[in-house]
Amino acid sequence: MAIPRSETEQRVTNLELFFDLVFVFAITQVTALMAKEPTWAGLGKGMLVLAALWFAWASFAWLTNTLNPEEGAIRLGIFLTMAALLVCSLAVPHAFGDDGVIFGVAYLIVRGMHIALYALAARTDSSLRGVVRHLAGPMLTGALLILIAGFVGGGARYGLWGLALAVEIGGPIVRGVGGWRLHPAHFAERHGLIVIIAIGESIVAVGVGITGQPLTAPLIAAALMGTAIACALWWAYFDVVALVAERKLREAQGEARARMARDSYTFLHLPMVAGIVLFALGMKKTLAHVDAPLSTVSAAALCGGLAIYLLALALLRRRNIGSFNRQRLVTAAILLALIPVAHALDALAALAITTLACCGLIAYEALRYRSLRDRIRHPQEVAV
Repeated sequence: MAIPRSETEQRVTNLELFFDLVFVFAITQVTALMAKEPTWAGLGKGMLVLAALWFAWASFAWLTNTLNPEEGAIRLGIFLTMAALLVCSLAVPHAFGDDGVIFGVAYLIVRGMHIALYALAARTDSSLRGVVRHLAGPMLTGALLILIAGFVGGGARYGLWGLALAVEIGGPIVRGVGGWRLHPAHFAERHGLIVIIAIGESIVAVGVGITGQPLTAPLIAAALMGTAIACALWWAYFDVVALVAERKLREAQGEARARMARDSYTFLHLPMVAGIVLFALGMKKTLAHVDAPLSTVSAAALCGGLAIYLLALALLRRRNIGSFNRQRLVTAAILLALIPVAHALDALAALAITTLACCGLIAYEALRYRSLRDRIRHPQEVAV
């Protein structure tokens, strides 16, 4: 039996956190895939896999926002899905090679379990039946295309992956979000936690990059700068953006709320996570040879990943309040312009400039918008 969430259930459950641990491993595997193949093709493979895994995770964020995952058959379904997602994660390094079929089968099971659990809830909830019908086609079609890609080679494989993701993205847009409903606080918290998980991957990348090397002053300096950038990423999201996004989601009602959740969280949080994963890759390569220049691909991952993250935050603001954050757009442009510079300089110097750009942005915003930040972060205190 599936039990809906009550209106008072606004916190992420222990089982959801347990489920997310498998996604942590999946993110780590994506970074490992790109680190093993530090080419443009390798980056493309990593981003395709990450996008597929993201939509699988996001679908369960919607599911457990609607249903209590710790009650009834949903709990067992979550456990089975975790097992399939773990197999997906294990197959990530060779998802475009020998393990393509294994990844495809496991991914199809993950998507099928999501539809099955939603269908279980829809038996006693007529408003969910339309949601299940609209979701089933794009989700299962995308998963089948990825499975078929495991049996073919060459450019056709990448074409099938691209088509699968286009179907995943296009489904909620073409079909709309009629009938979808959610608990805003829980939904916002769940996505905030996944951003923390992704930022945590960048910290892990620092540790992995140093492991096995003697601790020299340049290496320690690089590790500290990588941590400073990770802190800047956290600040850029959680200081104000996360608060405003949740409040706007609370204020919206009905289908407008569902559209905002789809756009702001399901769609725009993907490039945020992708940017952080690319930055983690750049940190791995930086720490491997702090006294040598980065390759063009590694420099693009380091600086370009951070630029993608900031651009996604700017788009999130545009979606929620109708205006862009200019200083973040400028900083993103600076980071993109730094890619050839990072390729020409030693990795440590390139990381220092990147750190200055990211931390300088946070310092500017903290000082320039101090009063506005206080009003957003402490609305009751300001009102009094």
